[in-house]
Amino acid sequence: MSTTRPKSQSLAVLLLLVTLLAPALLLVAVCGARLGVWSAEFSLGVLALKIGRILAFAGLSAALVACLLAFRERRLVGIAGAALAIAGVTVGGYLVQERRFIAAPLDVATDPSDPPAFARILAAERRLAGVTESQPQACEGLTHAPTQVAPETAAWALEKAGFTVLGTAPFRVDGRKEGAWFGLTYDVSVRIRPGRTDVRVAGRDDLEVGDEACRLARAVVAHLAP
Repeated sequence: MSTTRPKSQSLAVLLLLVTLLAPALLLVAVCGARLGVWSAEFSLGVLALKIGRILAFAGLSAALVACLLAFRERRLVGIAGAALAIAGVTVGGYLVQERRFIAAPLDVATDPSDPPAFARILAAERRLAGVTESQPQACEGLTHAPTQVAPETAAWALEKAGFTVLGTAPFRVDGRKEGAWFGLTYDVSVRIRPGRTDVRVAGRDDLEVGDEACRLARAVVAHLAP
């Protein structure tokens, strides 16, 4: 009995550590992307979404085994409970994110037939980043602002939507937004004309991250509306 208990406790601790693998990999993926060790595509697309998902469900299986051990030995309830909580939150997070990561356009505009062009500084950055030219697409619920706003108003709208303003001109404002987690970058251009203001948002990373471009464009337009 004295040898069985230490072995069962060691196994429970090992199972708890298995549940921590997915969160640990997520942390490594984020740090690697932010430090430039690897690309956002590898960090998010491979490490976080593929390998991390496998580890998350492996952690859930390990947590269930730990719960079975706890039924046999009450002193392992704390370890099993911690393992189940960590695994449940991790798997739940993946399931929620997977619903958001639907196929959606990366380049969107309020006027896809005549979209705003990016400023030269953004166009040059996109070429250096290897971004291929694309035709903007429409988004559900995304329309132009039916007013000619001042450049200062457009710059304020970009800042409210989380963008960094890179430059303003009498009839345009441009900006950039870099994600805090994986460094995913989105470029924005606001074109001001008599009676209307159009917005274009395009991501630089070829990843299916849901309708983030549409969400950002709608946020800009919402702050432009009178």
